[in-house]
Amino acid sequence: MKLTVSHRTTYRYDAPIRVAVQSLRLTPSAFDGQAVLDWDIAVEGGQKGAGFRDGAGDWIESWSLRGPADHVTVAVGGTVETTDLAGVLRGHREAVNPCVYLRDTPATLADAALGALARAVDGTEPLARAHALSAAVADAIAYRPGATEAHTTAAEALALGEGVCQDHAHALIGAARVVGLPARYASGYLFATADGSPHEAAHAWAEIWIEGLGWIGFDPANRCCPDDRYVRLGSGYDAHDAAPIRGIARGLGVEKLEVTVAVQQAQQ
Repeated sequence: MKLTVSHRTTYRYDAPIRVAVQSLRLTPSAFDGQAVLDWDIAVEGGQKGAGFRDGAGDWIESWSLRGPADHVTVAVGGTVETTDLAGVLRGHREAVNPCVYLRDTPATLADAALGALARAVDGTEPLARAHALSAAVADAIAYRPGATEAHTTAAEALALGEGVCQDHAHALIGAARVVGLPARYASGYLFATADGSPHEAAHAWAEIWIEGLGWIGFDPANRCCPDDRYVRLGSGYDAHDAAPIRGIARGLGVEKLEVTVAVQQAQQ
């Protein structure tokens, strides 16, 4: 499937800032399941700096903008050809040992309830257990936009019983780590289908390491493994670590965030 993505993020300030520096993880991953046909990243009025591929295989580039400026806009767009690999991240080159993703973070740390959910899942074979964990998280946390905030933890979302894709991913990561399965957070985009299922074009899911198969994606929010509707950008320990845009702005202004994302199927 050929998918076109248009992603625009604007940070507005009520007083001009002096300078902004950003680290962008906004280039689609290179693996057998997707190929970038064209892609452009630009910070309006900004200057592009160095870029590098990190140990997890993600391309990261830096941008800076000198003020005075009352806003910073990051515009991303392009076309990606995707293939359904049933969630398997095949052909993705990275150097990080999967065992490092057994480390908990504040967002994914399992409390007693999440630990109990993880241990209650049957499955002697790791892949079957991973699928069962994803289903258990989907059953325990209903998808409801606005129910949680950016800093809501996996344990808090489970206690609330509601959340969004970030909460589903955090909860699945925490549950997988409880039973000894390395897991990480993946960010990207999701194409809107005609079935009416609620979702956001900017999307997130979890990846679990299965020995002999490698990293496999699981999306509890949609009760499936990522297929050709998904465009993968990058990964991290949690949403903060995998954030597509990270940076700082120097100034006294109060920041307001505006984001628009559209994913469409391109003409074949």
